[in-house]
Amino acid sequence: MNDTLTSDVIGRRVEVNGEHATVRFSGIVPPVAGLWLGVEWDNPERGKHDGSHEGTVYFKCRHPTGGSFIRPNKVNFGVGFLTAVKNRYVLEDGPEEDGKEQIVIIGNKPVETIGFDSIIKQQSQLSKLQEISLRNCAVNGAGDKGAIAKACPSIRKVDLSRNLLSSWDEVLDIADQLKHLEVLNLSENKLSFPSGSPVRTGTFPALKVLVLNRTGITWAEVLQCAAGWPVLEELYLKSNDLLISERPADVLQTVKLLDLSSNQLIDENQLFLIAYLPRLEQLILSDIGLSSIHFPDAGTGHKTSMFPSLQYLVVNDNQISQWSFINELDKLPSLQALSCSRNPLTEGSKAAHTTRGLIIAKIGQLKTLNKCELLKPVPVGRDGKKRCPVTLCDDRPSVSGRAGHKAQTAFVPQIPPEERRGAELDYRKAFGNEWKAAGGHQDPDRNRPHAEFLAAHPRYQSLCLRAWFIVIHVYASCTEYGAPEDGELKTQQPFLLKNQLLTLKIKYPNQVDQKVLEKRLPGAGRLHGRLDEKAAPWCQDVMKPARPDNQRKAWKCRPPFHRGPRKPHFLNVKTVVCYVDIRNDSI
Repeated sequence: MNDTLTSDVIGRRVEVNGEHATVRFSGIVPPVAGLWLGVEWDNPERGKHDGSHEGTVYFKCRHPTGGSFIRPNKVNFGVGFLTAVKNRYVLEDGPEEDGKEQIVIIGNKPVETIGFDSIIKQQSQLSKLQEISLRNCAVNGAGDKGAIAKACPSIRKVDLSRNLLSSWDEVLDIADQLKHLEVLNLSENKLSFPSGSPVRTGTFPALKVLVLNRTGITWAEVLQCAAGWPVLEELYLKSNDLLISERPADVLQTVKLLDLSSNQLIDENQLFLIAYLPRLEQLILSDIGLSSIHFPDAGTGHKTSMFPSLQYLVVNDNQISQWSFINELDKLPSLQALSCSRNPLTEGSKAAHTTRGLIIAKIGQLKTLNKCELLKPVPVGRDGKKRCPVTLCDDRPSVSGRAGHKAQTAFVPQIPPEERRGAELDYRKAFGNEWKAAGGHQDPDRNRPHAEFLAAHPRYQSLCLRAWFIVIHVYASCTEYGAPEDGELKTQQPFLLKNQLLTLKIKYPNQVDQKVLEKRLPGAGRLHGRLDEKAAPWCQDVMKPARPDNQRKAWKCRPPFHRGPRKPHFLNVKTVVCYVDIRNDSI
């Protein structure tokens, strides 16, 4: 670049020693002679000042150390799209060497190959290319008009992330020549979007996946440009400091996946503005600071009209700390998969399996929990069981070296029926005493828990209903557990040896003044076998002069272990009686 630069460079994207910046100033900076470019770095730590020098402000930066002055000959303004494609994919003409051994350097190691050149030459046929990656190739625009359409008419997927594109118009100039384009990744391009003027339509007739992570786009600009995306299915808007300001009335109606991760300005009220996108199936809300959500149109036990098609929700890395958040998710009519890792609620004092069980019990239709990573398709496992195909997308889309981050079909195991049943039974038992204290009762006519309990445990009543019929295609799972019995709700003693001992009481039935002999025995094992070996010496002390062989014969009689009050059990040893009272944990 020569020293005759004019103001047309203002706003251009440039690269200097691997760092990207935007030109904010071009001119003289006294007292140093010559032409200077004032740039604002994407990485503010790379700069030295805020755009001022010796008290004079030449340009403004968002960060106090985001600016620098650089000579034009140090700056790379980039190349056109087609030039970048040829630099990356086209081989120089040379002698035919297919089938011969060649030494190719991969990393730092030489690798001997045979016929490797034929694969590269196949890629170099630009007219047949369908997927290309130009990440970090300094692309600054379309180049010569019509050249892309003539050279690369078959392209369907393009990765243009981390390049030198500076405006949406430059993107349109490229896309106008790619009529079959389905996937476009523009992440890490600091783009300026048209303000007020009508957006060109008809440029993206086939576009299904658009990645705009870290581009600086606003929600208003999204809605303005979305008129040109008539068949878009997946939209990635991560890390743009978005604030959802209005409802998408006539645009984004075909979107099935929306990624709003790492936009800290979004709150639950803003989410209501996108709640009626008719085809939205996957919503990624990781790392937005979300702590609560409430669907005001649906009461306890009812489904909301919001997010009617939402099947998969990702809320990882947020501030969710209350179970009321999980309760509200049960109101979503189509929710089947949830990922909520790394939240205070899931990282708290409770064991991981306990938290998992509570989430499963509270969301009746949930089929997949915390299985958001993209997995290789494994339709059938080694055990012969089928895996449930669920279209999932990683909650942290990576765009490096890829032509867009398209969701893939991942075969994720469903929550097994036995796990759901166990989780619901444990939940029913764990909160049974609280349910009774709130007015719950085994008698359906007297079962009236107060509103506070129902708000904290919306599904509890349904888990206590005994169903005598089969319901097909219901939102919540159909259960047959019934109300918890009093015996189930008894407080469990800690599993200590002293809590497992039973009390053996031996006495003379005809001698009132005789002191009752009490001994403690372990509760495990066969009772009559223990009495034979351990109780005989005690009985000898009480029943002198009883014979040990008679005692052994007597104690081998099995005591009655049926439920209900225990009757005295007379043994063959003349006057000794052993009685059992399991209600008091004694024998």
